[in-house]
Amino acid sequence: MRFNLADYETVEARIRKFYESYPDGRITTNWENNTRVLDQVEPGPKTWVVKAYVYLTDGDQANGLPKATGYAVETDGTGGANNGSALENAETSAIGRALANMSLSGNKRASREEMDKVARIESTNWDSELKGAKDLKSARALYARAMQQGAPKDVLERIKAHGESMASGSKS
Repeated sequence: MRFNLADYETVEARIRKFYESYPDGRITTNWENNTRVLDQVEPGPKTWVVKAYVYLTDGDQANGLPKATGYAVETDGTGGANNGSALENAETSAIGRALANMSLSGNKRASREEMDKVARIESTNWDSELKGAKDLKSARALYARAMQQGAPKDVLERIKAHGESMASGSKS
C-alpha cells in the first residue's frame, strides 16, 4: 500500500471535533437517487448521491447558510459496505467531505474510510477476477464493478478486450 491508513482521520472523529467546536452546530444530509430506484422496471444497482450540509448554528441552518457542503456517490452491490448499505456509506462520506471543506480533516483531507476504499481497490486482483469471467455477462458485470470502484485504465482496457473477444467469438 502506498499510504498508511493510520495517518487518516475517521469521519466519526471529524464529527466529534465539529460538535466540540460548534456545540450549536448542525450537520444535515439530503439524498437523491437515480431513476432506477423510481422505475423498478429497469434492473440494475441503485446509485445514491448524498449532499451534506454543515451549519455552525441553528440560525445558519434556519437561514440556509451552510459553512460547507460535500457530495458523495455510492452504488449498491459494489463491495464492502456498499453490498448492503450504499446509501449509509454515501451519507458518511458526504459528511466527511463537508467537514474537510471547512478544514476539519486532521492532517489529511481524505477520510480514513475513503482511503480504506482506495486500499481495497488497489488490493483487488483484477487479473484473477478476469480469469473468472467465463461468459459475456460476467465480463460485463466485472467491467461495471471495475469502473465503479475506480480501477486503473489498463485494467478496464483488459476487461473490455476480454469481453469483446468473447462477443466476437459468440457470433461465429
